[in-house]
Formats: sequence, structure tokens, C-alpha cells
Amino acid sequence: MDGVLNILSLFSLLLLLLLPFPSYSLPLCTSLRAPTSVKGRLAFCPYNGKVCCNTAEDLQLRKRFDAMNISDSACAAVVKSIVCANCDPFSAELFEVNSSPRSVPILCNTAAGAPISSLSSQANNSFCSSVWEACKTVPILNSPFAPALQTKAELPQNATLSTLTDLWQSESDFCNAFSGSSDEKPVCFNGNPASLNESDTLPPPKGICLEKIDNGSFLNMVAHPDGSNRAFFSNQPGKIWLATIPDQDSGDVLGLDESSPFVDLTDQVHLDAAFGMMGMAFHPNYATNGRFFASFNCDKEKSPACAGRCACNSDVSCDPSELSSIDSGKPCTYHVVVAEYTANGTSSTPSKAEKASPVEVRRTFTMGLPFTANHGGQILFGPADGYLYIMMGDGGSKGDPYNFAQNKKSVLGKILRVDVDNIPSEEDIVKHSLWGNYSIPQDNPSSEDKQMEPSVWAYGLRNPWRCSFDSERPSYFMCADVGQDQYEEVDIISKGGNYGWRVYEGPLVFEPQKSPGGNTSADSIDPIFPVVGYSHSNINKLGSAAISGGYVYRAQTDPCTYGSYLYGDLYASHFWAASETPQNSGNFTATDISFSCAPDSPIKCESVPNSDLPALKFIFSFGEDNRKDVYILTQSGVYRVVRPSRCNYACSKEEVITTTKPPQASPSSGYVMAIPHIGLMLLVSAVLVFMDLFL
Repeated sequence: MDGVLNILSLFSLLLLLLLPFPSYSLPLCTSLRAPTSVKGRLAFCPYNGKVCCNTAEDLQLRKRFDAMNISDSACAAVVKSIVCANCDPFSAELFEVNSSPRSVPILCNTAAGAPISSLSSQANNSFCSSVWEACKTVPILNSPFAPALQTKAELPQNATLSTLTDLWQSESDFCNAFSGSSDEKPVCFNGNPASLNESDTLPPPKGICLEKIDNGSFLNMVAHPDGSNRAFFSNQPGKIWLATIPDQDSGDVLGLDESSPFVDLTDQVHLDAAFGMMGMAFHPNYATNGRFFASFNCDKEKSPACAGRCACNSDVSCDPSELSSIDSGKPCTYHVVVAEYTANGTSSTPSKAEKASPVEVRRTFTMGLPFTANHGGQILFGPADGYLYIMMGDGGSKGDPYNFAQNKKSVLGKILRVDVDNIPSEEDIVKHSLWGNYSIPQDNPSSEDKQMEPSVWAYGLRNPWRCSFDSERPSYFMCADVGQDQYEEVDIISKGGNYGWRVYEGPLVFEPQKSPGGNTSADSIDPIFPVVGYSHSNINKLGSAAISGGYVYRAQTDPCTYGSYLYGDLYASHFWAASETPQNSGNFTATDISFSCAPDSPIKCESVPNSDLPALKFIFSFGEDNRKDVYILTQSGVYRVVRPSRCNYACSKEEVITTTKPPQASPSSGYVMAIPHIGLMLLVSAVLVFMDLFL
């Protein structure tokens, strides 16, 4: 029996690896920017509201269509709709810009057996067949349906006249090419603007069950890039530890020796209530190159190495000598630093290194802070592009008086995106006014918006406190932004997006008390409002509120939480689960989520007085391991989300498989799985096949 259970454990892991990831259909344009508002309807393309075209682009599409010189009205109508799909809010997905950009969108094709997405408003119609019938004998100049353009976005330069029958042998060949592969597509085009199936929603979990696995107080957690069951933890004073993650249901605690840190940077870090080591990030190729980065604060009066340009400067129309009249602190005494370190030389291979050198390799970024708060500090690598993202607050002082967050030339109130693999020369750093040793990715927003500081990816944020990429849909870049007086928010970050601060605090108009840096009018911007958030008045029993961002839950441990975005409040010990409604829409609905501690928690959870709730105290941050299990880093310790039945939460999707043997400490075994019923059926079938072949 034990052998069968071990096989079940093996195949459960294999199935998780083999099952296709859900596709992502977040509304994004082919430029990877979020759709923007247009007043009224476009003149040529039948789109309004939030769209991916402005009036100039709409005019260009009309010129492109007119140049095709299509004489037949029926063919002209379907081709026009295809050309105008560039304006669709889901055009990035329709044109597959994240893989091989197409000349035409993915055409819906039920006849060929390809499934129709919930985003198609005519689920029983094969639009691809309609295009073939309407245009098969109609001459089109520079046809976008040429075989060479199947996965190419650029049209040929030399004018040619052709029909579909000239280019393709049959309707089947045509539709197989332009409806994409037989794999499920997240969205296809049927001639009309994409519409959502409103019933395709994700219900929130009943509650989350926690276990306590460590008493330490940590600010950051990063899974080891080698994919193992290890993770790095860091605290505010500046120490980083390498820990072993215990298996679910093992009863073990976090394998971490506080007396033996991976690296100690405390002598480089300025520690105070609002200062310290705020973030860490390990290079995607850390297992072979040993490169990692720390984000911290330094004091230039105590450290000669703490030297950088002040964020208040002439480029942003700010005079440092005037700052003291706004805040009693010393302007630009304290700096934000991102520095690179290495584990090379401490082991035969970096992935096995248990120690790293505290000697800085190079200064990636350094900037003097105008005030003493709101400086963000989280750093992380993008899973799809490998670039380093740096989360920067507005610099502090109530209401962002110098309007740094809206100033495109300032790096404050921004999310920065830099390339740390191509280190520029000293001449280039000076020439391009860089803030350190990095280069600018070619597709940063400044490539289109020359007014934008080159390193900026998104702007209009107050103090982003914990951002994360959805591990299964990397276009979902979720970021919690701490509010001022009224509202805490969660945003989906997109290229060049303006998230409103300080014109807005969340969805609310903000009226600044002081404006030496000038104001930005609401009419002059097209802000992207939060997908979820909460008002201070709803939880303000303690007199304070500050959001702490989490993760889209992707572990199989709690299948009823799968797909929900978990986040909390720093002060209120309160959790929410935000569910996408409908799925693939980028729209979320948040639900207050109950939580409790498992009675068999490896470390007993202390309770809030006169309550059964675990006493978390401050919720500093969240973490995610290589199995996608989610952790809560609190003042009272490290907690992990476990299967709901351990706290008697009802979850119809949970199937508990137990074993009499203790789990083995490896990433691929010892997991007590909680998987959906369909997953269990597939698992049992796979095991039966395996047993028939090999036993």
C-alpha cells in the first residue's frame, strides 16, 4: 500500500507539471499598455470606452484598410472588422504579441474543432469560415492573409493583388493557419468587439487555514531560483538567511539558523522606523552566476559610500534648499540604494552556496531622498523579461507636495524597470543621467514618450508596498499601493500606466494641502484606477491602515483559494481574497476572508485576547515558495497557508491523500495533496496505466 501511495504522490506532482497553465487575457494593447479612454466612438473603428486606439491610430487603420482596395462589400466588412481588432482592449492576446505577433487576430473557428473562448460573443459561429466565404475570390491589395504573414505583424512593402484562393488551397488550410493551433486559445475574434461571459466567475474561498512555522520577524521572502524547497528570508536591519521549507503536513518548522545568516549587511544599512533593508532579489540565473541584489537605505553623514544625486533637482523643478520648509528632516541625507552582491567563491556552484560575500560588487542604483518616508524599496525580477523592477514611493511628506509621482522626469512615485545584465560605461551613465549601473530596456515607455524618465515603467503611485507577478499569468503584475488618509488600493501594473496619485487617492479625488511643486489637473490624465481596495473607515479601529500586497494563489494545497489574490493590512491583521469576475477580465471583487490557525500547527499560534484568531500583530509582507504555497510574514512569526480541512473550512474541491510515512524533504515528494476532483480522476487513471505497464 505504501508503494501505491508513493506512486500517487509522484503522479500528483507530474500532473501538476503537465496540466496546461490557464491562459491570461488581461485587457492589454499590442504595445502592452493598458487600454485608454476615448471620448465617444472612434470615427472608423466601432469601438468606444477603454480601447487600444486613439484618433490618430484610428485614422491610420482607415488608411491601411482603404489601401487594400476591396471592391466587394461583404468581404470589405469582415476585413474592416479584422483591421479594427487592433483597437480591441484584448488586442495583445488576439494578436499574440507575447509569442509570435500576427498580421491578423486569432479568428474563431469552431468548424476546425478549436474551442471558442468565453470572450467570444458568438460562440456558435465560425468566423474564419465567414471570412473565407466572403473573400475567397475577392482581390485584396497587399492581403494580410498571405502565408508568409501568418505569424508576422508587418505587411510587405511591394504591392501585390491576390485572393484567398490564390494564397490557400482550401478553407481548411486557411482556418488552420489563422485560427491558431488546436490548443485552447484564451480569446479569438468573431468580427465584433470582445465580450465576456459574465457567468464565468471565480468564487472566493470560505476561509484560509494557517500554520506557524517560525517565530522570526522578517520583511522579505524570495524562493531560491534553483527551484528547490529553499527560500531566502531577510529582516529590516539587513541580514539575509537561507532556509529550508518544510513539507506540507510534515509537522516540521522552517529550517533556519538565525545565528548563521547567508549574508550580513547590517553595517551598510541605516536602520530606523521607516528605514532599513526593504527588498532583495536574486538574478534569474543565480544558480549559475551567483548574482543577487539588496535594496536598503543609507545615511550619507555616517557612510562615505552613501552618495548619490538628490531626487529633488532642477530636472524636476525642485530646489533642495526649500525642502526643509516642508519637512524638518535634512533633505537627501538618507538614500535609497540597490546594490549587487555575489555568492561566487563561497561554493563550487552558486546554487549550493550557503554563504555570500558582504562586499558590494557594484552600485546598481542610488538616490537621495527628499523626505524621510514613502520610499518603497521592493525589488524583483520580471519572470517574462528578466529585467529588474524597483518600486519607488513618492519620497514622503504629506500629500506629495512636489507632485513627484505625476512628474514624468522624476523617479519618485514610480515603478522602475532596468537592465542589470548590460552594464553601461561611466560615460554612458553621465550622458544618459542614469542613477547607477544599469541600462535602459529598449521597450520602456520612454521609447514612445520622450517626456518620460528612461527607467520608468509606470507612475502615479504613492508608496507601493509589495508587488508580485502572477506565476501563471505574468501580464498580471499586481501591486498594492499604500494610501494617504482615505483609501488603500491594489493595481494591475502595465507599461506606461498612470495610477493617479496625487490627483487621486485610489478612486477618490485628492486635494493636496501644499503644492510648491504645482498641481496636475484631473482632466489632463487618463488614470488607471484600482482593481480592488478598501476605505480606512472600514477597518480604522486602530486608527491606522496600510495595505500589504500578496500573491495570486497558485498552489494546489488549497484548491478553493486557487486563482484568488490574497492581501492584507499591516496594522489591522485583516485579509482579503480578490476573485476575478469574470475570469480573464482584469476586474476583481474583494471579499473579507476569515482565517484561523490549524490546531496541529508545528508552532502553537498565540491568540488575540478574547478571540480564537491567531495574534499576527503587524503583517509585514507575503511570500511564495517554489511550490507556489503562500506565506505571511508578520511581527509574531512566519505563517503558511495550508489545506482548509485542517481548520475545518469547507472546500468541496479538496481531496486529502494521507500516508503513514513521514514526507521526504525534497521538492518532489512528501506533499499531502489537495486537488480538484477532476485532477484526482486524471491522477488515478494515470496511476492505473503506470501500474499496468510497470508493476
